[in-house]
Amino acid sequence: MRKKVTFLGSGNVGATAAMQIAKLDFVDIVLIGGVHEGRTKGKALDMVEASAIERYQGKICGYTNDFIGTEGSDIIVISAGLARKPGMSRNDLLFTNRDIVRTMVEKTAPLSPNAIIILVTNPLDAMCQVAFETSGFPKNRIMGMAGVLDSSRMATFIARELNVSVENVSALVLGGHGDSMVPLLNYTHVAGIPVTKLLSKEKLIEIDFRTRCSGIEIVELLKEGSAYYAPAYSIKEMIDAILRDKKKIMPCSAYLEGEYGINGLFLGVPVKLGSDGIEQIIELELTESEKEALRKSADGVKALVDAINGSS
Repeated sequence: MRKKVTFLGSGNVGATAAMQIAKLDFVDIVLIGGVHEGRTKGKALDMVEASAIERYQGKICGYTNDFIGTEGSDIIVISAGLARKPGMSRNDLLFTNRDIVRTMVEKTAPLSPNAIIILVTNPLDAMCQVAFETSGFPKNRIMGMAGVLDSSRMATFIARELNVSVENVSALVLGGHGDSMVPLLNYTHVAGIPVTKLLSKEKLIEIDFRTRCSGIEIVELLKEGSAYYAPAYSIKEMIDAILRDKKKIMPCSAYLEGEYGINGLFLGVPVKLGSDGIEQIIELELTESEKEALRKSADGVKALVDAINGSS
């Protein structure tokens, strides 16, 4: 039986991710956009016309602010919202994107009451909280795409510094998706070798900093818009794990109820992804400095959530 994945937001991130999911060839795709009449339909048609080359069979439909076509979705990906501009942080988008996410969830959750929702819109962890509270869905079916992306960026920088295959590098970044993210060097390895044995402390500090700032580095280079290839492939990785019930462990923004000493917030942690969404939160043994960094990251997310609740 074919699965159905809806993308709320047909910009660079949503459309690129949708194309990758279409190529899995057991998924029907729905694209929803609202900025430009016809643009979303045009992108959907373009993807359909690539199917004879890429050999995928699924239905791909595009709509402009018409949510009825999303009914019965297995997964809903929300990337709609304002993108960062040079000089902006992810947090600068808070209130506008809160309203967008809330509206999207209100319109789609009743049509797909069994769906899993993946948030991409920034500030990510706070937007997960908005979707969670708006949808009424259980916590295992709300998650955010961040850790997969941030860990991929860190792994890339390590591989390039060591001049080794990226396939050899396993990196792990936890915490909020922002400047306070927490790269875990103790859980980062190159072909099983701790990265701390291969790179100097000074070089690891440089990589840590670049990982935290990678998003804004791309924003400054693009001038308009933000990263989309790596985020789109990160979304694809999560969706593939869920739809194929892989039980794959990867870092995602998840709702914590005491894990890592944090309660009532979404934060990036290792989770097991399968057909039920987040099937398990993996608790790692952290150093005192890592625990403190994670607490500070959680405090930053809490400040955003409190700001949202205070202005609702």
